[in-house]
Amino acid sequence: MMELDSVKLNFDTNGLLVLNISLAVVMFGVALGIRTSDFKALFAKPKLILVGLLSQFIVLPFLTFLLILILKPGASLALGMILVAACPGGNISNFMSHLAKANTTLSISLTAFSTIICIFFTPLNLEIWGNLYGPSQEILREIHLDFWQLFQTIILILGIPLVLGLLIRHYKNDLALRLSKILKPLSIIIFVAIVLIAFSKNTEIFTGYIHFVLLLVLFHNSIAIGTGYFLGSVFKLDYKSKKTLAIETGIQNSGLGLILIFTFFDGLGGMAILAAWWGIWHIVSGLCLSFYWARKDPSKALL
Repeated sequence: MMELDSVKLNFDTNGLLVLNISLAVVMFGVALGIRTSDFKALFAKPKLILVGLLSQFIVLPFLTFLLILILKPGASLALGMILVAACPGGNISNFMSHLAKANTTLSISLTAFSTIICIFFTPLNLEIWGNLYGPSQEILREIHLDFWQLFQTIILILGIPLVLGLLIRHYKNDLALRLSKILKPLSIIIFVAIVLIAFSKNTEIFTGYIHFVLLLVLFHNSIAIGTGYFLGSVFKLDYKSKKTLAIETGIQNSGLGLILIFTFFDGLGGMAILAAWWGIWHIVSGLCLSFYWARKDPSKALL
């Protein structure tokens, strides 16, 4: 485990540029599908958005920290868990919510809202929870993480594409719909490509250390999904909205996590392997859950 904390993944400047552009394109595509009326409808029921953001940015990071205290993973793995939990919902959550017959409008709006506030909350959660766990605190001290630089990076790769997409949808609706038809089917492909790029030059490292994160990610992802559904039940949301919250909390933007790891942590092994495996596993778990909900009679569903 100590050895994993010192492993660095190889990733050149060109590869990092491709990652940044890919994630920006995905975020732009998500924004093209958001209508002003979607926001107006949800503003009429603000509890839905507030519970979703509470689940993603407050409860999940807190539960992640408790899980770290219980399992005591290595420093880089712990910091990877905290970073993934601090990221906003992933773009493929919208597709999964639609597949699961959940509240797709809520899913799209939550993706947009979480992307906006993650500009502040992702650095904040990483700073708070990372410094509360001794081993990960040492890593943060060694790299001298610049909060403002991290803030700027998230604005560039998520904030600006989101705003551009929203503006085009509002002022050029026909163009937005045409672009959306092209970009939506590509979103999952682009996301998978992001993970494969990270894998391509580091195959030996991944195969040598992946066993450290297999069950850890499975357990962490299960907690994330359960957190969303449980909070929906606590706040007495309807069945479709509870499914959406489970998916939105369990499908994290690990692509953003990978970019931040390669940009600020020099491809730190435990963090990168955990984020990359999360990116693969949450597609598997999310699709399985979505297919289950798609086929299940709501009156007979256990979940």
